[in-house]
Amino acid sequence: MNILSLLKLLGGLGLFLYGMLTMGNALEKMAGEKLEKTLETVTGNIFKAVGVGALVTGIIQSSSATTVMVVGFVNAGIMNLKQAVGVIMGANIGTTVTAQLLRLDSSGAVEGSLLMQILKPSMLAYVAVAIGAGLFMFAKKRKLHDFGEILLGFGVLFIGMSVMEGSVTALRDMPWFQQMFTLFTNPVLGILVGLGVTAIIQSSSASIGILQAVAATGAITYGAAIPIILGQNIGTCVTALLSAVGANKNAKRAAMIHFYFNLIGSVVFIVIVYAANAFLHFSFWDDPIGKAGIANFHTAFNVACTLLFIPFHNVLITLAEKTIKTKPAEESQVVEDLSRLDQRFYSSPAVALDQCNKIILSMGKCGMQNLNMVDAALVDGKPPHSETFRENESFLDRAEARLNSYMLGIKEEDLSESSRKTYAEMLHSIGDFERVGDYAENLLEIYEDMQERGTTFSQEATSELRVMSLATEEIVSLTVTAYETSDAAVARQIEPLEDVIDSIKEALKSRHISRLQNGICTVNTGIPFLDIIHNYEKIADHCSNVAVYVMMRADDAQQFDIHEYRKILKDIRTDEFQAFSSLYENKYLNKVI
Repeated sequence: MNILSLLKLLGGLGLFLYGMLTMGNALEKMAGEKLEKTLETVTGNIFKAVGVGALVTGIIQSSSATTVMVVGFVNAGIMNLKQAVGVIMGANIGTTVTAQLLRLDSSGAVEGSLLMQILKPSMLAYVAVAIGAGLFMFAKKRKLHDFGEILLGFGVLFIGMSVMEGSVTALRDMPWFQQMFTLFTNPVLGILVGLGVTAIIQSSSASIGILQAVAATGAITYGAAIPIILGQNIGTCVTALLSAVGANKNAKRAAMIHFYFNLIGSVVFIVIVYAANAFLHFSFWDDPIGKAGIANFHTAFNVACTLLFIPFHNVLITLAEKTIKTKPAEESQVVEDLSRLDQRFYSSPAVALDQCNKIILSMGKCGMQNLNMVDAALVDGKPPHSETFRENESFLDRAEARLNSYMLGIKEEDLSESSRKTYAEMLHSIGDFERVGDYAENLLEIYEDMQERGTTFSQEATSELRVMSLATEEIVSLTVTAYETSDAAVARQIEPLEDVIDSIKEALKSRHISRLQNGICTVNTGIPFLDIIHNYEKIADHCSNVAVYVMMRADDAQQFDIHEYRKILKDIRTDEFQAFSSLYENKYLNKVI
């Protein structure tokens, strides 16, 4: 092979890989967020999991991508190993779609009229590139733009395949080229070659495509191709194994399940095939294999392995667990919520966003739990569980930092219009929920300081604080619910309650100043009282912010100008707003005025 043929082969491989990646990414984008979330909703039904794995991989054209996503889900605690094993087996079936597509351009393709010539995949590829480029460059609608990208990827994939075939065609009649492939009749060597090539380019579909290109010369026999294909299936595990580096133990086990599935399947298959050939002497064994034969064997192997392992899928889990062992001290440890922020999800932005959303919701619940604990301490004298409080506060601080950093890696252009609005809402909500936690921490410090000094509030002051604390607890609870459900109807209750809490603060401030002036309360309790109601009022403000974000997204507001939007809400003072204001005035404000 001269240098020009080698460059042509490498260029063809580059086009092939680029086309496959482009088509897969565009298909994934066009399928939308439902495809990206399908894996997350897989049940424990092994057959459904296999079907989902095959479907998703068939669409995105990459078993490695699906398996890496599964490793990420397991790492985040979204998916357990029983769900993962079925998806991984299905992914191996789905990855055979590419080879089946490439076989369409076999040498026996139809000849005849101009129309039939155009419909041949090798010629249709150029038509697809032409149409795809036009749509990709000039289409205004997102779906048409994505469809153009799919056509571009499809066309470039086949053009790359044709270039690879052309680069090796000249070698077909050379004796050394023919003799080289007789070496691969040694099954161990064939497996190692297939494994090595696939591990380097990290794509079994691409390595199968290379094999199909060489097979088009007629130089490869069935006996040489079969061990190479088996090795390629083992080599595709490298990507998942690499992605599990630094992940938790269950994620490592998911990657090992993928490895064991392909390794054991290949060993079993090679033993059966070679034993059968020894007794039956297959007539086709030394015949040249074509692209169709490679595609069919690739599909048959993966389907057969899946059928073989479905009844014994728990064996794969056991092997993975024995390989990646858990220390006794780790059995009771819970996977930290922040492990959901896995960079593997960047390739599926909607899934990454969903993980962020769950952590922000956890922030809201942690802030609410801390507020409830400190309220019980301030007004009922029940000491808070300090360790839980500190853990929650630590989580809030770490979550804010991690989320802000992680979300910068999510590409907004890959999100749908509604998801982009959610993205903006989430960025704003992170800080507000963290501040709720900060003000709860301020309240705890006030309580602890009063405990050290031995000071207490009068019965009247305590009763007033109980009213404001209950109102504040309700507004935080409403806020968490509104955020969790994206329910604008719930969010609309928050602004009226926030107004009422403002009024409560002013009323309590006036009443407490009167008590100070009349000597009923001392400065030692007066200042803490005012600090407490100030913190309650600030918590309500941040809850109001989150409520506005939820309402603005529901109202399809284009920009997050929160002050303008809140002004509009208060100016219009709808009947609903007035009704909720009256409700909360009767429930809380009228008890302290």
